[in-house]
Amino acid sequence: MNKRALLLSFGGLLAMAAAMGVGRFVYTPILPPMVEAIALTKAQAGLIASANFLGYLAGAILAAVPLPGSRRFWLLASLSATAICLGGMGLTTVMPAFLGLRFVAGVASAFALIFSSALVIDRLAATGNSALSAVHFAGVGAGIAVSAAIVALLLQAGAAWTTLWFASAAVAAAASLAVAWLVTPDDRTSEAAHLRTGLQLSADFVALLLAYGLFGFGYVITATFIVDMVRSTALLSHLEPYVWLLFGLCAIPSVALWTALGRRWGVLRIYAMACIVEAAGVAASALWLHPASIVISAMFVGGTFVSLTALGLVATRSTGGDPRGRIALMTVSFSIGQILGPVFAGYVYDATGSLAMPLLTAVAALVLAAVLSLVADALRRALSPSR
Repeated sequence: MNKRALLLSFGGLLAMAAAMGVGRFVYTPILPPMVEAIALTKAQAGLIASANFLGYLAGAILAAVPLPGSRRFWLLASLSATAICLGGMGLTTVMPAFLGLRFVAGVASAFALIFSSALVIDRLAATGNSALSAVHFAGVGAGIAVSAAIVALLLQAGAAWTTLWFASAAVAAAASLAVAWLVTPDDRTSEAAHLRTGLQLSADFVALLLAYGLFGFGYVITATFIVDMVRSTALLSHLEPYVWLLFGLCAIPSVALWTALGRRWGVLRIYAMACIVEAAGVAASALWLHPASIVISAMFVGGTFVSLTALGLVATRSTGGDPRGRIALMTVSFSIGQILGPVFAGYVYDATGSLAMPLLTAVAALVLAAVLSLVADALRRALSPSR
């Protein structure tokens, strides 16, 4: 393990923290004070979340197309856009602006994920430091934990919901500047070679693609509404400053743990196991609104959702073809699941007064994702007996 690889992985961590941990997921702890201040319904809150996921889908599709400029250029551009959109959320109170800003932020986060992952994972693999990809993906949990702590402290100090967005924008901007220093310019020759390699689809990859989309649907309802559930339930309200922080803290070491298990037992088999653990976490919050069940839910979902993202993307490296194209296609599938989840949950909640049915539907999606990942593993082994 060399210093250059370590700095690169830390740059990837900060990129994921800014674009994903803060840029995408800070909406969860900011949502409750937003709802109270401007009287958003659950359906509107879900629609704002889905606008971000729709932008994520659009960004994934666009990133799969050959674009001028280096991967590093698009990474830094996406991080800048993330900071601008976060700040913009504190400057408006109207739905069209919220939807537009979260859509653009979604495009930016998809670009950041795809270009940083393709760049960092590819370079680490080339230098024999693939294990450091866990540091890169740990950025999501780190960003969630840092933003959760900042939001909690500002709320305790009496800050308005707009201030929470401005503080998040400042954190994302600072991380972006560090990324510009830590992630050095691309090797143009190496990048051109990658872009000339064609995208290959195989039966095992298609099964993994479907599993990834179901995972997107399965985790997102809990990830969007868990803090709001806590605030709106008298028995749980005292946990509000801590539940999202716990969610992020559990995510940080989880990537190293699950990817290490993947290297030992097989990435796709461990992917299936993580889906089942996450399903148990989602079920805990669906079946029993109690402090213990919410803590279990935060630990199980927080401790698997980033790892499942990482395991899915790492699994694509062995299928051949352009890594950026495969990552983009996986992100498209993931995005579709995420778009459907919050809208479905928001409208069902407004109709029934409960998130139980959407959460149980998410449990079923995660179980099916586990089955499909085992199918992908069986197909991969059948097609490559030497593995």
